[in-house]
Amino acid sequence: MTQLCSGGFLLLLLASVPSSFLLKDQEEDELPLATSRPARVTPAQNVPGCPSKCTCPTEETVDCGGLDLHIFPSNLSAGIQHLSLQNNQLQELPYNELSRLARLKTLNLHNNHINSDGLPDEAFESLQLLQYIYLANNKLTLAPQFLPNTLRIVDLAANRLTCIYPLTFGHKPGLRSVYMHNNQLNNTGLPFDVFNGSDAVSTLILSSNRLTYVPQNLPHALVRLHLQNNFISRVPKGALSSQWRLRELYLQNNNLSSEGLDTSTFSRLKSLEYLDLSNNNLTQVPAGFPANIVILHLGRNRLSSLPPERLSRVKGLQYLLLQGNTLTAAGVHPDAFSHLRFLHTLHLYNNRLERIPLGLPRRVRSLMLLHNQITRVGLHDFAGTYALVELNLSYNRLYSAHIHRLAFRKLRRLETLDISGNHLTLLPAGLPSSLQVLNLQKNQLNSLSPELLANLSMLKELHLAHNRLRISSISPGTWQELYGLKLLDLSYNELSYVPPDLPESLEYLYLQHNRIAVIMAEAFLTTPNIRVITLRSNRLLAANVSEMAFADLKLLEVVDTTGNPEPISISLLQAVRYTNTNMGT
Repeated sequence: MTQLCSGGFLLLLLASVPSSFLLKDQEEDELPLATSRPARVTPAQNVPGCPSKCTCPTEETVDCGGLDLHIFPSNLSAGIQHLSLQNNQLQELPYNELSRLARLKTLNLHNNHINSDGLPDEAFESLQLLQYIYLANNKLTLAPQFLPNTLRIVDLAANRLTCIYPLTFGHKPGLRSVYMHNNQLNNTGLPFDVFNGSDAVSTLILSSNRLTYVPQNLPHALVRLHLQNNFISRVPKGALSSQWRLRELYLQNNNLSSEGLDTSTFSRLKSLEYLDLSNNNLTQVPAGFPANIVILHLGRNRLSSLPPERLSRVKGLQYLLLQGNTLTAAGVHPDAFSHLRFLHTLHLYNNRLERIPLGLPRRVRSLMLLHNQITRVGLHDFAGTYALVELNLSYNRLYSAHIHRLAFRKLRRLETLDISGNHLTLLPAGLPSSLQVLNLQKNQLNSLSPELLANLSMLKELHLAHNRLRISSISPGTWQELYGLKLLDLSYNELSYVPPDLPESLEYLYLQHNRIAVIMAEAFLTTPNIRVITLRSNRLLAANVSEMAFADLKLLEVVDTTGNPEPISISLLQAVRYTNTNMGT
């Protein structure tokens, strides 16, 4: 909890704002304070004169939050500085009561039923020391016409505001943060001079309103600007030309088209690090991006091409998100990423790529290519991406014969490979020894051999669910080099019994939805460290399950045998340490 005054414990519970925005490097007094209530002090701890049922740890602090109050308290001391009335049923603020509180610095009215008729124009004129006002989650349709020029934070979010006045936020030199998200503001409701004389505003939240273009004459000191979830179709020329301190700009979920932007729209935002333009109607990558952008989100637009010059200036880019567009491999120019030397995360999923694009960033660490139309992986497709740690090729159109046996030879740092949801009948050859997670579920695998799993001693998870594996198709010695394997998922296959010679390191074994009809005494002889075994929905009968199979598994915690033809009861040694998940018992 932020402390708003020196000396004494501040019990006020001030309204919070959404935690989704990035609040790095934000001044302490800009941070929205938490809404979680600390333990109330007992009445004996309250200072004299504290209103009934309220909490008053000091003479300056009164907390009357969450008391179902319908009327503003009438016996408040004129000397209080911090007043919390959040989470009540107040409908109006009586001027005669409020005007007595001339020393008030913090007023929290979050989550009441105050409407504009219950908020007189002169309501705050006597509060010439007020710094923090929280009126979020009320029923205001008009903003207060006059707010004190001493304010630092104003929160009017989640009301029904349609109009802001020039002196609501104007001429307040100390104002830092303004929250107006989730209202009904359109551009005519924001006067051109709404922030005149308030040059220190660094946080402005206008998301989830009815704006159709980016407001002009915004404060020059803005660091974070939230305009997402509006109806914005254009950014007027020069609207952002003076915001050279802006670091975060959120414009996602609007109606922005490429015609609504020009080459200078973003070019002067020299400090910009985060730009979100996702879920708009862009058909081209905007021009003029500043060089310091670290995260660029262009997902869910209508981009069909990546020309070489549009991203060349963004040399500090680390995250590039392009999912959900209409990109084809031919539309991605081989030089599109050539200047992005620090790019380590690239999302190209849910596009129309029919092959791996040329010219992938050399230092990319996470590459998401799932849900495309890729039909083959060639010898040189990943030859230049030596830094890859995570590669996702799931839900494409890959066949085993179309993955070159040396396709992954250069990926010596690769830890996670996902090729699930394709048409593979064999494990890919030449998998890198650095792999820790291999995901191959929902293919058509019908055999496993030790040659294709050789040297994978660092593999910890192997996911093979939803394939066509049978015991006869798993060659002897298949698991022999998987010394570090912890999790093996063989569910939804065609196994008739537990595969033999499983790795000693195994802790989690998933065998549900197979055809297993018998558990022999030696089934888990090689897996003394097993913790979880799932056998549900197989063909097990009690007479065909040997309790000796589980007798020496000292670490076993869960055996799931539900969904078999008859209940299976397994007596585990030291049963107090184990959980036998058997709904039919």
